[in-house]
Amino acid sequence: MKRALLPLLALPLLVGNASCSETEPRKQPPAVATIVYSGNLDGELEPCGCSETGNLGGILRRAGKLAELRKLHPDLFLISSGGLLANASPRDRLKSEYILKGMAAMDYDAIGLQWRDLSYGVDFLKQAALPWSASNWREKGVFAQQRRVERGGVKLAFFAWLDPESSPFRRMKGEHGMVTGHPDRLRDELREANRRGALTVLSTTLEAARAEQLLPLQEVDILIVKSAYERYGEPRRSGRTLILQPGSRGMRLGYLHLELDGRGDISSWRHEVIPLPESVPDAPSLAGWYEEYNARVKAAYLANVEQRRLQRSGQSPYTGAEACRGCHLKPWERWSESPHSRAFQALEDVGKSFDPDCIICHTVGFEKPGGYIDTRLTMHLLDVQCESCHGAGREHVESKGEKPTPNRGWGREKICSQCHTRPHSPEFDSDSYWERIAH
Repeated sequence: MKRALLPLLALPLLVGNASCSETEPRKQPPAVATIVYSGNLDGELEPCGCSETGNLGGILRRAGKLAELRKLHPDLFLISSGGLLANASPRDRLKSEYILKGMAAMDYDAIGLQWRDLSYGVDFLKQAALPWSASNWREKGVFAQQRRVERGGVKLAFFAWLDPESSPFRRMKGEHGMVTGHPDRLRDELREANRRGALTVLSTTLEAARAEQLLPLQEVDILIVKSAYERYGEPRRSGRTLILQPGSRGMRLGYLHLELDGRGDISSWRHEVIPLPESVPDAPSLAGWYEEYNARVKAAYLANVEQRRLQRSGQSPYTGAEACRGCHLKPWERWSESPHSRAFQALEDVGKSFDPDCIICHTVGFEKPGGYIDTRLTMHLLDVQCESCHGAGREHVESKGEKPTPNRGWGREKICSQCHTRPHSPEFDSDSYWERIAH
């Protein structure tokens, strides 16, 4: 319940009127608010487009959809629970740089800081002017404790809680004290925001049950909890608090329409999950951003190719599918008729034949000794070939089959899961997929 106090009026008018006590919140006309929210990108500038449902989401499409929504709802609030970056491969730093630029172009009102966002340090985050919030950060002036926004007569105060227990810096000497684990200051700030009549939003990577134990939810209108994998959770109410669970990987957006009563509390809501399929147009305003990113990826790839070319020596353990044809004609014919045999062309069709994150599953032995380098030097290792599944085959060929292939004995699931992982192939079913390549 909001705490805005009624100004003192002439005392005789208040006597005997219990509804006008100065300790009650000021009553205001009912109001409405629209919030669009998102969760973890997890380092995905755009999700892989190789699944049967195609490329769902991505920053280009998100920006296009947000432009549409802002035309319909000029006063909407746009917030994120953070978790934008990843640090799983050397290529993630460049991708993270462009994720920050893309997010800045979408003009978010508030973004909750997560530990993964600090993968490259605080200074890295400052290269793009983003509205980060970290309400329990110890050092003042580094991140805002809260973000305040007012639109359409509605005030919103956004807070973010970094869980000290999940900090990756806890074991690093001198780093574990970045945040406080005591919610006292957060409680006071939330209470003050309520007193001002603001709609209070608190973001955290805690799961709902843990957040209800640790955090002062009696002062919170909306709690955003740990993101679910890809798909958004169904909102639910706990006391006065509406609990939201965003999805991940940038594949959808959450839409929340709120009705607020005279005290500024949520009286009702309508919730939708907005998908971002191929029918959603890319934002023209980000075309240059995307071209620049792809150009940087291509330049880094070509520099790596040249380095590997200079280092290459000796004979490759890979032979290419033609070497398998003589002894395994029928399996080779089945393969040559399958999409696997045209996998690299699929990358060229969408301008991704220079992206290492894509090449690795569309060629043979990429980033392995003797594996695919580029179309000039290793043309015979394009596409998903026999050795992509069964392992490097030179010793098998030269021994006339006496030496088994490296992956002999692997089950179907293990072979296919080298590339058909959950992020790349969410609908993957080994039985139905196997029918297309069985040999």
